[in-house]
Amino acid sequence: MDVFINCCDLHTGFGCDTAAVVNIIAHRDATQRNLIQQEYRAMYSDDLLKRMSSELSGDVKKAVLLWMSDPAGRDAAIVRDALAVVIDLKAATEVICSRTPTQIQVFKQIYHSKFGSHLEQDIEMQASGDHKKLLLAHVSIRRYEGLEVDRMAAENDAKALYKAGEKKLGTDEKTFVHIFTERSSAHLATVSAAYHSMYGSSLEKAIKNETSGNFEFGLLTILRCAENPAKYFAKSLHKAMKGMGTKDTDLIRIVVTRTEIDMQYIKAEYLKNYRKTLHDAIKSETSGNYRTFLLSLVGPH
Repeated sequence: MDVFINCCDLHTGFGCDTAAVVNIIAHRDATQRNLIQQEYRAMYSDDLLKRMSSELSGDVKKAVLLWMSDPAGRDAAIVRDALAVVIDLKAATEVICSRTPTQIQVFKQIYHSKFGSHLEQDIEMQASGDHKKLLLAHVSIRRYEGLEVDRMAAENDAKALYKAGEKKLGTDEKTFVHIFTERSSAHLATVSAAYHSMYGSSLEKAIKNETSGNFEFGLLTILRCAENPAKYFAKSLHKAMKGMGTKDTDLIRIVVTRTEIDMQYIKAEYLKNYRKTLHDAIKSETSGNYRTFLLSLVGPH
């Protein structure tokens, strides 16, 4: 810890060795990062994150500050920012619809204690229509998180979704919201397989044909994360980096929030689907300390 404090001698006002901060912080787990903050406060009666915020800048600042938070606090900050500061409903939807019920309950509590607002209130303010109904149900209902699945129930849900979508003129959105927010991930993955087996087309294609906008994005996020979250995030990373310019906010959010969860699987899916390592993709799209930091989080090939 002393090494870190000395490398970023913020309390003396001599500035910050960003490269040293990046090199050390990127290789510390959540417990160590928390201890570093406690040690800094004890030694200098000052808040390390505030110092970092004043000394760092640009994308590396965003990435480092996000990394310094614990996972639940991080999710709460991302969603609050997306709902109340720089409105980004896709970012809020991605976080909400890709997290487990337990993760959602924990970050909801932090959201309220930290920002003095209930998550549901902010969703009510910013989202609309079926998208709002989907998000409100998803953050409110405690779903089963185990792996056991009732296959008959899954087939019944597949039938209900077919009747509510492809078989019907128009779409019964209520049925989609009900099933997608009340069923476990394992159950939804089984529903998807049953749907394809019974009707010869994918549930994902049905969602794309029957819904649109942020509602479609939310449903697809829930479904894809139920089937293969690593593949979902690999695709999201690819989208953030393809074409002209890089969507750095998306890149930072995904790398930082998934590093300690499933980054190894995401890297494998990225290589499998895009014939390029995630390491090389990030390296070609970023530079400087920002690049060094993200590559340190992603890890070697």
